[in-house]
Amino acid sequence: MSFRTIMIFPEFENMEVIDSIRDRFDPLAHLVRPHITLVFPFELDMSNEELSAVLDKRLTDVKPFELELHGFSCHSAETGNYLFLDLTKGQDTVSRIHDIFYANEFKECNRTYDGTFIPHMTVGKVETPFILDEAYEEVKDIDTRFSCVADKISVEMIGPNDESIIIIEKRLDK
Repeated sequence: MSFRTIMIFPEFENMEVIDSIRDRFDPLAHLVRPHITLVFPFELDMSNEELSAVLDKRLTDVKPFELELHGFSCHSAETGNYLFLDLTKGQDTVSRIHDIFYANEFKECNRTYDGTFIPHMTVGKVETPFILDEAYEEVKDIDTRFSCVADKISVEMIGPNDESIIIIEKRLDK
């Protein structure tokens, strides 16, 4: 069984700005496209067909919604030192989807999650808090806004080299 993740892969016209930041600070930049994680990597004894049915069931009332990301923040946790691109629009919907999944089929996958979900896009993971502070100093004045409509939820399988392999895409009904 391999790890899978549930994500939104936003498509921004100005994605090159995010790509250049991730190229400098995110070790996964060349393995997975920029994304917003809804369910963090999990290992469940559930087929892709069963997982697709879960998405159909849990996303029934979720319509396409506007996303906007703007501004950066730093977060240090047990798992690492992260540079986030913050959601400024759509965070309530992202949180609601996240909470629906974790309240149901993914409840047992919530082992390391501390209960405080901050909707975001990770644009960097660095080794030390000092390097995180330096990374933040480099990006904090970037005033670019990233906007799109989120209209699908994807499930990726994490490949043997940590690469992203999309196995399910669920379009949100209008």
